Amino acid sequence: MRFLFNYITRLLLIVLMVAPTLITAQKLIYKDASLPIEDRVNDLLNRMTVEEKVGQMLMFGAQRVARKGKDGSLVITDWGKPYFTNGLGGLKFPFQKETPEESARLNNELQKKIIASNRFGIPALFVGEAYNGVDAKGCTSFGRPLNLAASWNVNLTHDVWSAIGRESRLRGWHMVHSPVGDIARDPRFGRMSEGYGEDTFLTTEMLVAAVTGVQGDYNGTGFNTSHIGAVVKHFAGYSQVVGGRNFAAVEVSPRVLLDELLPPFKTAVQRGHALAIMPSHGDINGVASHGNPWLLTDLLRKQWGFNGYVVSDAYDVGRLNFLMKVAENIEEAVKLGLKAGVDLDLYSEDVYELLPEMVKKDPSLLPYIDRAAGDMLRTKFIMGLFDNPYIDVEETKKGVRSKENLSLAKEMDEESMILLKNENQILPLNKKESRKIALIGPLLGEDTKEAFESVAGDKVSFVAEKGYELTNRNSKHPELTPRNDAALDKMVELAKDADVSILFVGGDRFTAQEATFFKWVIGDRATIEPVGVQDELIQRVKALGKPVIVVLKHRRTLSFNVINDNADAVLDCWEMTEFGDELVAKVLFGEFSPSGKLPVTVPRTIGQIPYHYSMKEISFFKDYLFLESGPLYPFGYGLSYSKFSYSQPKLTSDILERDGTIQVTVDVMNTGKVTAKEVVQMYIKDMFGSVLRPDKELKGFEKIELKPGETKTVQFTITPDMLVFTGVEMKPIIEAGDYEVMLGTSSQEYQKTSFRLK
Repeated sequence: MRFLFNYITRLLLIVLMVAPTLITAQKLIYKDASLPIEDRVNDLLNRMTVEEKVGQMLMFGAQRVARKGKDGSLVITDWGKPYFTNGLGGLKFPFQKETPEESARLNNELQKKIIASNRFGIPALFVGEAYNGVDAKGCTSFGRPLNLAASWNVNLTHDVWSAIGRESRLRGWHMVHSPVGDIARDPRFGRMSEGYGEDTFLTTEMLVAAVTGVQGDYNGTGFNTSHIGAVVKHFAGYSQVVGGRNFAAVEVSPRVLLDELLPPFKTAVQRGHALAIMPSHGDINGVASHGNPWLLTDLLRKQWGFNGYVVSDAYDVGRLNFLMKVAENIEEAVKLGLKAGVDLDLYSEDVYELLPEMVKKDPSLLPYIDRAAGDMLRTKFIMGLFDNPYIDVEETKKGVRSKENLSLAKEMDEESMILLKNENQILPLNKKESRKIALIGPLLGEDTKEAFESVAGDKVSFVAEKGYELTNRNSKHPELTPRNDAALDKMVELAKDADVSILFVGGDRFTAQEATFFKWVIGDRATIEPVGVQDELIQRVKALGKPVIVVLKHRRTLSFNVINDNADAVLDCWEMTEFGDELVAKVLFGEFSPSGKLPVTVPRTIGQIPYHYSMKEISFFKDYLFLESGPLYPFGYGLSYSKFSYSQPKLTSDILERDGTIQVTVDVMNTGKVTAKEVVQMYIKDMFGSVLRPDKELKGFEKIELKPGETKTVQFTITPDMLVFTGVEMKPIIEAGDYEVMLGTSSQEYQKTSFRLK
């Protein structure tokens, strides 16, 4: 009996000794990839200290934490080492200046170090930017987002951003602070080319294509780990700053906010499943966006169902105190940002880091910390970083700057160039005709002449002269270069000796850039005319009596009246890819027909601003003294080397039921002599409303290709949802009544029909 007692006692002791290990193993839910993500998030969150949770709420510039040593090894800085113990939310621009392969290798090593240094093995997010493709050494250089808007090609936009997503992931990045959902209506604003133009519908469709592309068609489940997450910004109304000046106040009506500025973000969340949101530097009705619980919690999370993370724009939680002046001290700023819904504080080392001490005095902050850390962890689980945090460097070598991506860049150039003017059909130029062409102007590139020679062949000869730089190319404080009469004379002399002159004019990247928080870094403008002596240059060349073709390169809308009046042809290129000059040469010599359309209205003068096609009808009632009526070029405008005719649109019914749909069709025929693409645009006008309504609104578009003599029928479906707007009581409504439908080639050239909503 004693023997049995001793045996049972020893057995119990063994069970008690083993039990903690078994229980611990059973409780490691967060490590089990087969379990639901929310279970993994909650399990890990419950194990973490406040300090570890706050660690997930911090993101620093990677250079402060890690760098490449002289021998190519990973070096962790003394400043960065203490942060590894509690884990980090992320790092911005890790190894941005290294080659893709070096970046992948070093990011693998850095991630391994971060995972090994914190007790739960939590990986960090490595984050970049993507305005012209991945903003890092050795990646494919694409054009600006506004170029994609000019293409009016949703599939192309998706594919370009998919390439950006793949190239980002292959260098070891997991998110980009892109794309931009801001509506760009003020060309004084230096960042207007980061978005998709002035229109809500076009921006929405392009933004969703960008988000789904960069995220690998993530639909809320089963993230594609070959891609990255999107951080959609700047939420919301950012580009509506007064005077077009970065960091200025935002003055928009609640109705404009709801009907025009918020829809792209809502759709990016609900259709695009964006993983993160960045608030605006600005305010809405006086409430700072980074301290706005209605915006970041009630609207974004509760109404729209967003469950990603919200990251501050650089330093903006702290700026609630020292810029916005809505918090009397940093601690108050921390509370405002955290409670409003900001999960991750970008760059600051003295803001959210205060939380562990603050929560000791105010335990009510803990649920907000849990929410923020949970949002960060959830994103990392979704992206598969806990299970597969590293990059195959061999894949990096094959996947970055692949033939497919370089071909895609060329396609972006081809689709986005806009032919604004072509008097006497001077374009396309004839390769078979012997002539001398002068390539001149301050936007001429180093390799432009070589690109034109490779395209044009032997019978056409070229002379080239840049003349001068527009600016001193100082990124912090650009200044215009002094007048250079010798340079002007030299360009005119070249034009005098040539048969045709092609002028490369507009604006360089320093004449339209982000104006940062530091006062000496400016990028917004008070005027929108071409700077310097560009008007004089084209007038002198035109006076020679020979054809003048303008290639317009720029990042902001320009009122280029003098250039337009003196040019025989104008090709609007915005800011193109690394292959831009090659594709410009090809389109000028007729290898394809231009098919881009304006994603913005081009005003005649800054005095017309605000000026966009979808303003309220009464805004177009009166013109200005001493100014020609209308814009220089309207929204949606763009010529072709061919001609298109539109039939009268047909409706399947002239009555739209509240729960029904109707289809509208139009026949489009290529009546010209070359194969070309056309963007068929559908606008709808509410003829009478309980509040003042827009003159017209874009509600559909499709890009089609037609051979000479070919006709295609284009169909759009009209739904009641298209007619919803914010009514008198500031609630979404739809009103019975008459609506006009316009189908055509621009916002000012169309065929129309009408229907009635019952």
